[in-house]
Amino acid sequence: MKKLVPIIILLSGVLHLTAQIDQPKRELRAVWVATVANIDFPRQGTPSAIAHQEQWRTLLAQYKEMGINAVIVQVRPAGDALYPTELAPWSRYLTGRQGIAPEPMYDPLQFMIDEAHKMSMEFHAWLNPYRATVDLDTASLAPNHAFRTHRHWMVKYGTRYYFNPALPEVRRHFTDVVAEIVTKYNVDAIHFDDYFYPYKVKDEVFPDSVDFWRYGSRFSNIEDWRRSNVDSLIQMVSTTIHDIKPYVQFGISPFGVWRNKDKDPTGSDTRAGATCYDDLYADVLKWLRLGWIDYVMPQLYWNIGFAPADHATLLGWWGARSYERRVYIGHAAYKVQNNPEPAWSDPAEIPRQIQLNRRNALTKGSAYFSSKPLLENRLGVKDSLSNYYRAPALVPTPPDAALKPFGEPRLRRPRYIRNNHEVRLKWLPNRDDRKNRPTYYVVYRFYGQKTGDFDNTDNILHITPFHQNKRRTVFYDAKPEHDVQYTYVVTAVNREHTEGKPGRIRTLTIGRPRP
Repeated sequence: MKKLVPIIILLSGVLHLTAQIDQPKRELRAVWVATVANIDFPRQGTPSAIAHQEQWRTLLAQYKEMGINAVIVQVRPAGDALYPTELAPWSRYLTGRQGIAPEPMYDPLQFMIDEAHKMSMEFHAWLNPYRATVDLDTASLAPNHAFRTHRHWMVKYGTRYYFNPALPEVRRHFTDVVAEIVTKYNVDAIHFDDYFYPYKVKDEVFPDSVDFWRYGSRFSNIEDWRRSNVDSLIQMVSTTIHDIKPYVQFGISPFGVWRNKDKDPTGSDTRAGATCYDDLYADVLKWLRLGWIDYVMPQLYWNIGFAPADHATLLGWWGARSYERRVYIGHAAYKVQNNPEPAWSDPAEIPRQIQLNRRNALTKGSAYFSSKPLLENRLGVKDSLSNYYRAPALVPTPPDAALKPFGEPRLRRPRYIRNNHEVRLKWLPNRDDRKNRPTYYVVYRFYGQKTGDFDNTDNILHITPFHQNKRRTVFYDAKPEHDVQYTYVVTAVNREHTEGKPGRIRTLTIGRPRP
């Protein structure tokens, strides 16, 4: 049984009540937080560390209100970083000038991760591997930017410089970048988006013919060689992540069309002008098939019924090709009320996409690009998400989950505090888990003297902050109903979101209020 709640959609400034919707117990509900050009965070012109921290806490509070349970944060926008490292300069999007540290000095990445985990949200570190600059203004680059320290790694194409995907030393460098993040930080995932080889520039050829002559002798054409270069990076990064911390996920968010059917019978029934395979040289299906990535999050940034690339068609296509990896769907929040297609002026477009996603058993959640249009509540999209995500949801377990589940927590007898009209719950980890404590707990509350359906999200009272280190945990059930009997149960959850068996049940009767 799943929780049913009403859908509320904003139409002409009036909230309308429509049909009820399922609330799945497990679902990824993510938002991309873009830092390049200060799209979402931090606000441009705020170099102060205190300002960054206030902004981040405010963002998380708003995401929490919407029911978001994962943030995908861009920590390496363009050859720079939003954390201290010897491998790249400080990002100009953090302090206004590349290479300048925040003042007072702090580690923004550590802070953002800790605050997200306090809000029971996963933190996916989003990196752009090949983009070295956002323009041709190299005078503003810091002395330790790779353009200056390893100029031979760079190729100019269009209006930007890129790390050259052909070079083995570039792949090693970026693998080192990933290894440092996974080793030093408590991230839940490493995330790449759709930028591999750059999108094609009209009448300009990507300048790698000499590299093909040098490195591509075993390939009959340059296209297969380019795909092999990207394959090598993905495989190296995957191996590195899982060797260091097997529970850290590796996710890719590719362009929404792998190949068109007219080019490949395996492709989707679409007519997209660009594709992952043919234009960006990203063979995502291969990475799924070989298990190099843990999840795929295709950017299905077209509306339902869009003839060249129909959202519904592509959702079904990707879902059917999961190869037992997790499939999440990327939604174009940035197009809401900001695109000539009539569908993007319809408040029901994003809700319909969520419904399609939930009806497909092989797709396990959603992500929205990007934060800003959600928080602006364009056409009531924030209100819609708040209703679709009204009940808390656990993140889906990874496809190769191997960690041992935690034992049953030891729930003490609940205490009703009459003056505050609240119930205090206190529990300890299982005795076998005192050294390696649970990542978080799920608190269930049932009516009556026995437990009910643990998959019904009506019965989930609370999900504690992630990465618990406390010997004892306390939670207050605020404002319970009067004259009812509750049964409380707590479960422990590990880093892979595998839920252990329920602990001892505790029943409490709430009396009538005093006259």
